[in-house]
Amino acid sequence: MKIKKDDTVIVLAGKDKGKTGKVLKAMPKEGRVVVEGVNVQTKHQKQTQKAAAEIKHQEGPIDVSNVMYYDTKAKKPSRIGYKVEGGKKTRIAKATGAEID
Repeated sequence: MKIKKDDTVIVLAGKDKGKTGKVLKAMPKEGRVVVEGVNVQTKHQKQTQKAAAEIKHQEGPIDVSNVMYYDTKAKKPSRIGYKVEGGKKTRIAKATGAEID
């Protein structure tokens, strides 16, 4: 999986198409990511002795195929490639050729 935690991504498909956000959690085994402000779900929290009842809003996971890396400098989405220099593997943005990390 080429998308990692703290990457900025843009949503390509679904009800939140076109939104951008930061990846909060990457789940490579399931092929899913949790993106900030995308796929917000409502959870009803029951009342307990210590806490009152409340309605929580939290982000749900979406499939990694529905997101694409968003290059903030170029202001456009980009595919991710790999470059090996001196035995060190780094990710690069295909659209601009810039090094990601």
